[in-house]
Amino acid sequence: MYQLNIPVPLEFSYDRCIEFLLRSPKEVLHSVQNGKVYKAIALGDFVALTEVSFSNRQIQVTVLNADPVFLKQPVLEEYIRQWFDLKTNLRPFYAMARKDKLLGPLVDQFYGYRIVGQPDLFESLVWAVIGQQINLSFAYTLKQRFVETFGRREMAQDKTFFLFPSPEVVAQLSDADLLPLQFSKQKSKYVVEIAKAFVINGLSKDSIEKLSFDQAKEKLMSIKGVGNWTANYALMKTFRYPNAFPLEDAGVHNAIKNLKKMKVKPTLDQVRRVFKKYKGWEAYATLYLWKSL
Repeated sequence: MYQLNIPVPLEFSYDRCIEFLLRSPKEVLHSVQNGKVYKAIALGDFVALTEVSFSNRQIQVTVLNADPVFLKQPVLEEYIRQWFDLKTNLRPFYAMARKDKLLGPLVDQFYGYRIVGQPDLFESLVWAVIGQQINLSFAYTLKQRFVETFGRREMAQDKTFFLFPSPEVVAQLSDADLLPLQFSKQKSKYVVEIAKAFVINGLSKDSIEKLSFDQAKEKLMSIKGVGNWTANYALMKTFRYPNAFPLEDAGVHNAIKNLKKMKVKPTLDQVRRVFKKYKGWEAYATLYLWKSL
């Protein structure tokens, strides 16, 4: 086994992140037991089967299947930092939010909550498409079937770990593979198109990271099935652009309606006006509005 300790910023709450990771019992890409998270993490050609815990203001990572000379430490640490968004300095956001009627109470109540991300771009895009126009419970059902059917499975300490299906595997799928899992024809088509963008057109996380926010958004939206909401979701959860803003998100609309005690959900223009005050921090404003639900 190999162990890694990663100090966290003062503005970080492990408990809040665990709350997010526990939001569905159907989640298959990680499990949580007694505050410890178990997750398979692909590090190049090695799959690290990890146990993640928290103590003394440090995230503690144990690689259950590592040999004594584990050579992937820097890659693993970078993954954990991205996953829990440890690099973002939240102080400017909190300074702004505390002056705001909507966000002020939320940042005090959920202090230290961070965007628990999806460092894998392919997973991020496909998950966003899977969740379109259905409730969260059924989205997790589809994801569970998809991962268990086409993903990679590993074992350690009597625990089963799953990896998200690779673009190479998904690019070969068809309606005949996905419709029996209760994917709609449209979702089936879009998921395969996203995979082909990686396999055939050379889309990658590295290539997107080199672009500006607007260029990255345009590049993602050039993929069939990736609209404004999906692109912004990936820019928020994978690339950590603080100005990523899923304007059309129903959860954001419901949160504003509830907090402002409106009788009907706000229009897109009303949402834009609310978010003008959050310029540069739209992703975190979105996160805390989601949390209010």
